[in-house]
Amino acid sequence: MNTSDTELVMSRVFDAPRELVYRAFTDPDQLAAWFGPAGFSVPRDTVSIDARVGGHQRFTMVSETDPTMVSPVNATFTEVIENELLVGKEEFVGGEIHMRLEFHDEGGKTRLVVRQGPFTPEFLEMSREGWNSSFTKLDTLLAA
Repeated sequence: MNTSDTELVMSRVFDAPRELVYRAFTDPDQLAAWFGPAGFSVPRDTVSIDARVGGHQRFTMVSETDPTMVSPVNATFTEVIENELLVGKEEFVGGEIHMRLEFHDEGGKTRLVVRQGPFTPEFLEMSREGWNSSFTKLDTLLAA
């Protein structure tokens, strides 16, 4: 299986300056307000972010219908360029995935490019659906 089969690549334009979109990923209050697919939330007290090389992003997604169903995220940043780039790796039981978030200025709007993986084919589609659902919540936050 090659990387293109197991890597998620998505692009989305947000109607907000890239500094605001970047901050939505690096400010704990904002991340807790939008991250997670529909039906999941991120309790603010689970969020810890240190946006620098060697720093971390930790939080827990919790199912709104079954609070015992949780999905912790524990990532380490390997590359950070403020308002432009976040690169990191997330370790979990059974492996590691890499993530790259690129924030591009599109004349006052922001094009976000997400690269994440490797995934199994099943988890690849679940991740794509989760990001799309999260981005709908992010659109609402950015419009406020």
